[in-house]
Amino acid sequence: MNYSGIFFLFLFLLLSPALSYGSGSGLESLSRGMLDSAKEPEFFEWMRGIRRRIHENPETGFQEFKTSQLIRDELDSLGVKYKWPVAKTGVVAWIGSGSKPVFGLRADMDALPLQELVEWESKSKVDGKMHACGHDTHVAMLLGAAKLLHSRKHLIKGTVKLVFQPGEEGYGGAIEMLKDDVLDDLDGILSVHVFPSVPSGGIGSRPGTVLAGAGLFTVTIHGQGSHAATPHFSKDPVLAVSSAVVALQQIVSREMDPLEAGVVTVGYIQGGHAQNVIPQSAKFGGTFRSLSNDGLLFIQRRIKEISEAQASVYQCKAEVDFGVKEPSLHPVMMNDEGLYEHGKEVAEAMIGKNNFHDFPVTMGAEDFSFFTKRTKAAIFVLGIKNETLGAGKPLHSPYFFVDEEALPLGAALHAAMAVSYLDKHGNDRDVKTEL
Repeated sequence: MNYSGIFFLFLFLLLSPALSYGSGSGLESLSRGMLDSAKEPEFFEWMRGIRRRIHENPETGFQEFKTSQLIRDELDSLGVKYKWPVAKTGVVAWIGSGSKPVFGLRADMDALPLQELVEWESKSKVDGKMHACGHDTHVAMLLGAAKLLHSRKHLIKGTVKLVFQPGEEGYGGAIEMLKDDVLDDLDGILSVHVFPSVPSGGIGSRPGTVLAGAGLFTVTIHGQGSHAATPHFSKDPVLAVSSAVVALQQIVSREMDPLEAGVVTVGYIQGGHAQNVIPQSAKFGGTFRSLSNDGLLFIQRRIKEISEAQASVYQCKAEVDFGVKEPSLHPVMMNDEGLYEHGKEVAEAMIGKNNFHDFPVTMGAEDFSFFTKRTKAAIFVLGIKNETLGAGKPLHSPYFFVDEEALPLGAALHAAMAVSYLDKHGNDRDVKTEL
């Protein structure tokens, strides 16, 4: 027997570093292994079933009681611990040692007040409500990630927190979640959002600015009503509203630098109920957006000033409301560059460089941006476009439809990102401790 060969083999194994999942071949093995597991027929059918159950029973902001119960039932069946309620209907689960470092994975839960117009077997069963922004898929993919992670607990060098967030669609749910101390220890967090302009099977993101900062506004103009035949006895709020709506469009076109992006959109106007009556009041509302927080504050100030001035011209008074919640503005979504680079490396290891897309800056907004004020954060998009299925209609459309074949990729991206981030940063922490 060649004892010297055995000795040198033992010495080589002893001195060789353990396989790292933070980069290189270890990351590729981890990522592709996660994806292979998520694509297994039984796993996929389970995840798709969850998504369809949520889709059939949509619930709007802070009313996600059935969705929250479904999440807790699935976590219970997996044996994953969690805290509930967080922000009324939210759930935060954790897998791993319970110690630092801590990496978060976030999925929003709420639906939109929209009537679904797609005819298929799992169409919304609730009139006037629909998952038209893909939050049903987000929950299903994060539960899929929970299943992948729970079966690989031995790989987690720290703790993964699964954040199921209510009230993203204009309710500031992220702010409410962050008020709970269960999220005080995050070292980083990822959000994955389905996106209909990216081909199914693709992943996209970008470093730095990704999404606009945003705010909502409502303007009520109070005047004096009259019969339509005697307008001289009135102080016409409808005319004042019309003038204010037109004047607000000058903020972006004439007051902002043409090289800086800005949006002021009026989404509705309400005033009066009869054709021959000038009402006492009228109102309108909309959204404003900018790619800088200073720009956002400037637009907000000018909306108030212009609305009040235009009302005054018609001898009316304007009441301008930017929402009662504090803070009322969504900050600009800025991807942490280091977290973006790591996520890109994970995605490319999983699906190849050709399937990773440079995502353009858009004027869309996400309350996930509030997490950037607390910790390192990054948002990635998951492609769901498949024209054969009719999947490719815009977000918030009543015809929005999802290619469910993308679900395994989303679940695997979540899980591989968490394990590899903790592997890398857990090792960094060990080295610092030793030093």
